[in-house]
Amino acid sequence: MMPARSVSRIETAPPPAPGFIGAGHTAVEVVGRGELSDRDPFVFLMDDRLDIPERRVIGGPHPHAGIETVTFILEGSLHVRDEGQLGEGDVVWMTAGRGIIHNEAVEAEGRSRILQLWIALPARDRWLAPRFQVVRRDEAPVLGGPGVSGRLYSGAVGSARSATRNRVPITMLDLRLEPAAAFQHELTATYNGFFYVLEGTVRVGEDVLHAGQVGWLAPAASANLVLAAGERGARLMLYAGEPIREPLVHHGPFVAGSRIEIAELYRGFRNGEFTSMHEVARLQHQHTEGRQSWVSQ
Repeated sequence: MMPARSVSRIETAPPPAPGFIGAGHTAVEVVGRGELSDRDPFVFLMDDRLDIPERRVIGGPHPHAGIETVTFILEGSLHVRDEGQLGEGDVVWMTAGRGIIHNEAVEAEGRSRILQLWIALPARDRWLAPRFQVVRRDEAPVLGGPGVSGRLYSGAVGSARSATRNRVPITMLDLRLEPAAAFQHELTATYNGFFYVLEGTVRVGEDVLHAGQVGWLAPAASANLVLAAGERGARLMLYAGEPIREPLVHHGPFVAGSRIEIAELYRGFRNGEFTSMHEVARLQHQHTEGRQSWVSQ
């Protein structure tokens, strides 16, 4: 039998702390500590929990550059002017590229939980024009098996293929396991990645992880990954991707290859050179309409 991939390290996420939105917002920095080279191509993962009694605007405009952001609505919903109404299981995959002003008009009401992942872009892609894609829950390929159910938001698992147009090869999977069920996947051996346990317990080899813990899967000789649930079942998010293997520097909302590039991004932001999310949405909408018009002729 092919040897199974093992966990290289286990991290326990801190308890929720007050978030930047203010009342009704707590956040957990799930991934974000240590050197970028240890988690390449991932920058960080935040787990935001909202409890907003009355609908109101949350957050405000802020820049991103040099990354892709992946916003997953784990529970509840958000209304975003440019991305539209986002419900449970929807994903917004945004390529910030050379610079974007994000979250200009976001409203929330009630309870919701959002996971946001940042992925570093390689040098060849860091100066691309920004864009985004909304992946609806019902558009994501469904995985099944004995005691196993999941939705694939990026990459490939078995015969399932995601249509998400991301720049860095990434596997992103929302996975549920019934008690004692196991999920087996040939995860590309060169991929660096991790899984975040949302509910229950998950066993990989001799290691058992509980809700709120992260298991890192370093590149290895074996591609065979086996995730097994405990007696109460489990839910987890699997994120894995091809390392960029380039110098990476993270500062605030930007990722680049050097401090000089970071300074250049800040200069561009201060000079108003970043594109607003609203403008990106308008241009993409025009492009889609034009293409549909051409096809119908």
